[in-house]
Amino acid sequence: MIETHQEDKTGARIGERERRLKRRFQIEQDVRYKMLYGQRIAETGVGKTLNISSSGVWFSTENMLTSGMPVELSMNWPVLLNDSCPMKLMIYGCVVRSNEKGAAVAIERYEFRTQGSKAFQQPGIPAPVELRFPG
Repeated sequence: MIETHQEDKTGARIGERERRLKRRFQIEQDVRYKMLYGQRIAETGVGKTLNISSSGVWFSTENMLTSGMPVELSMNWPVLLNDSCPMKLMIYGCVVRSNEKGAAVAIERYEFRTQGSKAFQQPGIPAPVELRFPG
């Protein structure tokens, strides 16, 4: 028996009761992903997040991803820390569902990383200049 269903653009099944317990936020940001096989990177790609919650993320992918595989996601966070410092959100999890439109990842852990800002960076130190006087 083949089971078919329709999904909206966020990956939610149309006509089904919502089963997710966490609130999802419609955040569209570029995302980079790395499929991991042990300590090795099995596949990399880019996409766009469509929605995210504290327990999962749905994002577009270039190819269908293998369910059950660990994945690392990296995306620029749309809000600045202290109104000046850009942040990157790193998500570590497992692919739970994938189709030709995208993939769903269950978040196992995440961390925010600062990316530095011009206000926090030290000014560049000029290279030493050798002076030679004629004579």
